[in-house]
Amino acid sequence: MKQIIISFFLFTNILFSQESIIIDHSCVDITQIPESAINDAKQNLHIAYGHTSHGSQLITGMNDLINFANNNGKGLSLSENIFKWNNGGTDGALDLHDRAMGGDAGYFPDWFDNTKAYLDDSTNSDVNVIIWSWCGQVSERYRSNRLFSNYLEPMTQLENEYPNVTFVYMTGHVDINDDEDNKGANDSIRSYCQINNKVLFDFADFDRHDPDGNYYEFVQDNCDYYDTYTSDKTKLGNWATEWQNSHTEGVDWYSCSSAHSQALNANQKAYGAWWLWARLGGWDGNSANLDQNDQDNETSPSKFELNQNYPNPFNPITSIQFSLHKTSKILLSIYDINGKLIETLTDKVMQPGSYTEQWNASSYSSGIYFYILKTDGFIQKRKCILLK
Repeated sequence: MKQIIISFFLFTNILFSQESIIIDHSCVDITQIPESAINDAKQNLHIAYGHTSHGSQLITGMNDLINFANNNGKGLSLSENIFKWNNGGTDGALDLHDRAMGGDAGYFPDWFDNTKAYLDDSTNSDVNVIIWSWCGQVSERYRSNRLFSNYLEPMTQLENEYPNVTFVYMTGHVDINDDEDNKGANDSIRSYCQINNKVLFDFADFDRHDPDGNYYEFVQDNCDYYDTYTSDKTKLGNWATEWQNSHTEGVDWYSCSSAHSQALNANQKAYGAWWLWARLGGWDGNSANLDQNDQDNETSPSKFELNQNYPNPFNPITSIQFSLHKTSKILLSIYDINGKLIETLTDKVMQPGSYTEQWNASSYSSGIYFYILKTDGFIQKRKCILLK
């Protein structure tokens, strides 16, 4: 499989103090977002969204989430119309300009030029968040080695030209008919965002997980899943309709339009979208509804935290310490300078407390590496140096 090589040294504006925000299937518990964080997002954000059909899943999901929450779906007990949105943010709504720029992220240079024209228009001077979705082009961009020049590099250029605007990156939807290039493209976007402290809405990750967190390796954008991706593949089921049929509509999920997919997929992406707005509005992602046992346990850490490895520089073994304030699924991974995943140190559910993992890098060459801790919508990255 071809790899997009993205050098850490290509850009001089990377800030180590800024952490990535990665929105994926771990950011779908809508009950965990405090009402105050939702209101802060409404107060602070002015969003412009460019998309075509696949990207509309966020919007249609957000539309019908309003009534779902009003009727106490998921057990929600929030203010009436708390999830309301419109272009302009009138009547206490989130200010979101849908289809603000024409096209989607697959049409370069159109999406880039349309973004500049939109932001250069003085009537849009309050806009501080730009988000673009893909439709079906991400695999081809990767296969033709244009993912960097047609997407990642222009996004970074926009960040440099408009420093007061947050640009949200996005992976493309899954495509089992182009499985290897599709995975390669989306993995490249993820790695780039993780290493370079970007904001990412991981569209493809939502396509691969049901609400219980079950992962589907070979899946199509309509949520059909298969035993393999080759031409002789066998369909095994549809994770969304199966989950919907075993749960209660109006309580566990809600009906909505979902282009190319199922209602549940748009539900999940709407939850993720509001998790994104809340994070961009200032919420840390970790402060809601802690288990009472965790709140009362004075020896438990007060938040997720990833410490600097020791020793650093090291040869060839170093220790990585991290802390958890609640029971969580933990993923601790090592990446090389090009953003390629090279090793996973921890991938399991862990109890609150402080932990130490050792990395033996004896099989790797000297250089800069990154280790990333990911859990429950939280992600933190640190740099380490191997010197032999």
